[in-house]
Amino acid sequence: GAMTTPAPAPAAPAHSRPPLAPAQLWAITAAALLLLGLWDVSGADLALAQLAGGPSGFPWKDSLWASRFHAWGRNASGIALACLLLAVSVPFGPLRALGRGQRVKLLLVTAAAMLLVTALKYASSTSCPWDLKEFGGTARHVSHWRWGQSDGGPGRCFPAGHASAAFGFVAGYFALRLPRPRAARLWLAAALVAGLAFGLVQQWRGAHFASHTLWTAWLCWTFALACYSKQAARQHHAPAAG
Repeated sequence: GAMTTPAPAPAAPAHSRPPLAPAQLWAITAAALLLLGLWDVSGADLALAQLAGGPSGFPWKDSLWASRFHAWGRNASGIALACLLLAVSVPFGPLRALGRGQRVKLLLVTAAAMLLVTALKYASSTSCPWDLKEFGGTARHVSHWRWGQSDGGPGRCFPAGHASAAFGFVAGYFALRLPRPRAARLWLAAALVAGLAFGLVQQWRGAHFASHTLWTAWLCWTFALACYSKQAARQHHAPAAG
């Protein structure tokens, strides 16, 4: 017989949180920027680097496990990008909730975030910790806020390129947060955890300061938010479609 009870809408159940409004996302971004600024003036970068190395350099710089993890991270990121490319034609998992144009956009925003960090890195005059006098090198410590000021070293070390191979994927959070909120949060967590792990290994090797990793996370997040902000505002103000 005909069912009299209407089927429940697939909208989020009562216990799940409503999606963040664009203004809330930008507020989180601004708060993170403030915290980053505080981190930079705190001097925590050098203090943490001194846990990993000293005047004779960084013992883990050429360690087998660190270089293997480094290579594995690059390969894993490449495979994940290839999966996003494949998903443009053959969507799988939560990506099935996105139209083809949205899947193309996700691939492009993810790749562009990585390219942005790489471009900034190549333009940077900031040298890596292992190039500094404190760790047996020749460069002096100059804040990365002094963009373009040479520290006497090779530069090209800010932000963290390796970490961007994971942080670039935060775009998936913005693509999925309305159609698949749980998948979006898991996607974001995976990108952040992987990026922090890559950053930590590079920090231990003397390749980067902690701030390089944190700035990379902020840049990738902010770039993705900017790319999705018009869409987020449109969706936020549109009536719920159930």
